[in-house]
Amino acid sequence: MDARLTLALVAALALSADISGLAPFRTAPTGLGSVGSSARAPVYPAVPEPAADVQAPGHPSKTLQPESRLLLVRYVDGEFAKAMQSIPGGKKGFKVAPGKTAEKQTLSDALRLYGVAAVPGDTVQITGVEFRAHEIVLRINGGGKKHFHWREHVQVGVGNVETPPPASVGPPQITGATLILDYGREVPDMSPDDLKRDLSMWLDFSKQPSATVNWVDTLPPQFQDAIKDHRAIVGMDQDMVVAALGRPDKKVRERDPEGVDTEDWIYGTPPSKTTFVTFAGDNVIRVKVFD
Repeated sequence: MDARLTLALVAALALSADISGLAPFRTAPTGLGSVGSSARAPVYPAVPEPAADVQAPGHPSKTLQPESRLLLVRYVDGEFAKAMQSIPGGKKGFKVAPGKTAEKQTLSDALRLYGVAAVPGDTVQITGVEFRAHEIVLRINGGGKKHFHWREHVQVGVGNVETPPPASVGPPQITGATLILDYGREVPDMSPDDLKRDLSMWLDFSKQPSATVNWVDTLPPQFQDAIKDHRAIVGMDQDMVVAALGRPDKKVRERDPEGVDTEDWIYGTPPSKTTFVTFAGDNVIRVKVFD
């Protein structure tokens, strides 16, 4: 009798769904494996992995391209501009940030130490453009390095008497300067207008005649067209080739089978597109392009 009563109570407890604290037995969902299996159902939904080809925000733009360098040399080197503020001299150059002016104290110290190359309103000329990893160097009025004149350093002595060097003759030498645009990273790709905008706190190109454009306009039509298309053609001189293609990557001098001294200007590196411009004297006698 006691055994039957015990079995009845166990059965009642197992079938009851209303007794607090007890959960009914349920069938395990498919896919979870058997009880005791090492598989576990995830507590939170899985986070999808980001696509591999998604570009991270703030990714830097591409660096300065060879074609852009040619355009910068062609349309900035040789241009005239008006100084917007005092520019220090000095052969080391004055470092500035693109589109920004310098701190007053820093500029004042540089002007005091290295002299004033230009004051606001002066017309200056870009006479050289150099590209570095993080910087573009622009020489103004020949750059800040003083040119050596031997006449100023010669003394003539007769017996114990020395004659000082003669006073310099001719117009006074224009003071030059060097501005260094520091981008703080690899120089980004840009157009000539972009570079002029980066210099706008120092130089104003807008109201000055374009030396490059005016000079090209004086050339014969075939040379004008070739320069606009960035091509070198037979008959050009070295200045025209620089205007069309920029400065060469390499120069090679040799003597041809006929005994004529020639100089090859080489643009590009094989197996990429390479252009050979051959000069005899100052004029182009041959142009070869290898794709």
